Amino acid sequence: MGIERDSSKAIGEGTPFMPAFISIDYITHHYKGQSKPTLEAVEATIEAGQTVALIGRSGCGKSTLLHMLAGLLQPSEGCVRINGRQITRPSPKWNMMFQKPSLYPWMSVRENTALGLLFQGQKQLIAERVDPLLETVGLRELADTNVQRLSGGQQQRVALARSLATQPELLLLDEPFSALDAFTRTALQDQVTGIVKDKGLTMVMVTHDIEEAVAMADRVLIMSANPGRIENEMSVDLTYPRNRSAPEFVALREQLMKHFGETVELPQRNSKTEPRIKAA
Repeated sequence: MGIERDSSKAIGEGTPFMPAFISIDYITHHYKGQSKPTLEAVEATIEAGQTVALIGRSGCGKSTLLHMLAGLLQPSEGCVRINGRQITRPSPKWNMMFQKPSLYPWMSVRENTALGLLFQGQKQLIAERVDPLLETVGLRELADTNVQRLSGGQQQRVALARSLATQPELLLLDEPFSALDAFTRTALQDQVTGIVKDKGLTMVMVTHDIEEAVAMADRVLIMSANPGRIENEMSVDLTYPRNRSAPEFVALREQLMKHFGETVELPQRNSKTEPRIKAA
C-alpha cells in the first residue's frame, strides 16, 4: 500500500521530507570464511512512503540486507538504489535506529537530538527543527535533561527525534524496541508508525516480532535462510492506527505464525477473509 509523495510534509522550514523509492537489484553477499552466501539473488522494490517489515528466522540475512540499505555494507553482487541512485556509503538521507539508542550520555536530550544537524554543518537549523521534534515525540519538557536520567523508552524517542532532524528520505529500524517492556514497546510502535505516516516517509524494519510486523507494516517480506532469500510476501491492508484485537489483525498475525510453524509449504489463501499472501 503506497503513499503519494507529498513535498509539503516537513518539520520547520527548509528542505521537506522526500520519501525514498528503493530498488534492491539481485543482491548476493558472501562473508569471508562461509561456504554459502548469506544472501542470494535478493530482488525487491519498495514504493515511496511504504513501510516494509523484513522477517525470518535468525541467520537469514535480515540485518545484513538492512545494513546494505543504509550504505553500511556493500553487497558482493548486485546493488541497492534509492530514488535511482546506487548506494555506496551512508548518508543522513537514510537514517537507522538500532537496538540501542547510542546516545551521548553526558549530553542533554536537546543536544543529542541536534547531533545529526551539527555533523552536517547545519547548526542554523537546530532552533527550528529540534524543539518541534521533541514536542512530537513527547519530550519537550525534558529537553534540557541529561539522557542518562531517561527511561529506555524515552531514550529511544530521543534516537527517533535525532533520526528525523535531518529530514531523511528513509528510516531504517533494526529492532529498536526489542529490549523494552511490552507496554512501552507497543506505545512506541504506534507512535513511530504514526509519525512516519504523517510525514510520508519510507520505512524498512527488521523484526522477529510477528505482531510488530502486522502492527507497523504495509508489506511483510518473508525471508528464508541458507542462503537468505525473499521467499514470500504479505500485504497488510489495515488502516492506521491498528486495533490489535480486531479479527482482521488477529487473522494476519496467525497467518504469519502459521508460516513459521510449517516446514515445507507456504500458507495458502483459501477464503476472502484470510490475509493476502503472494509469492515474491
